[in-house]
Amino acid sequence: MGTKTADETGAKTGAEATTDEEKAGATELTKTDGVTKTEADSKTEADTEAGAEAGSGTDADDLDEGLVPVEAEGPTGVGQGAGAVVSAALGLVSLTGGWIGTVGAARETLVGQLQTSSSASVATQVKEVYGDAWQTTAVWAGLFALTALIVGVVVLARPAFGVPGRPQPVWIKSVAWGGVTLGVIGLLLAVLKYTDVLMGLPSTS
Repeated sequence: MGTKTADETGAKTGAEATTDEEKAGATELTKTDGVTKTEADSKTEADTEAGAEAGSGTDADDLDEGLVPVEAEGPTGVGQGAGAVVSAALGLVSLTGGWIGTVGAARETLVGQLQTSSSASVATQVKEVYGDAWQTTAVWAGLFALTALIVGVVVLARPAFGVPGRPQPVWIKSVAWGGVTLGVIGLLLAVLKYTDVLMGLPSTS
């Protein structure tokens, strides 16, 4: 009887020990699984955040690349265009004459008539009455032509002192060149007229 009880007690004790070991192992496994799962979740969340940040950076780069830089506003060219038109207009006035030249010539004619006596020779009368008036017309035409030439040259040279790499509109350049050309022609004709090389006074001899 004693032996059986001892055996039963030993067997029971062994079974309980085995059960306790299994429970402890299960508890450790549960803890291990919990830790592993927590680390895995943390790693997954970190990867997700890193991917989100990377995606945000990519989107920002794409947006930056898609943006078109806005150039700073510079001179609009209105002044250059106005100068070119003025140059061409002055060049035309130098060729066709203006009211200033007409009035100046008429005044010189009147002055010549007042200062020339009736007893003066024909050559003197022609020179004082008509010669001075024609020369006055030539002077005013030359002044208009010279102004047209200067304004046109200034307009053509303006881009060299403006914003680098900013081309001058073609129409401004064309009109300015027209004004310069008319100025040169008008100035040449004015000099020829003033020196009596072109349309000089008629001979009275």
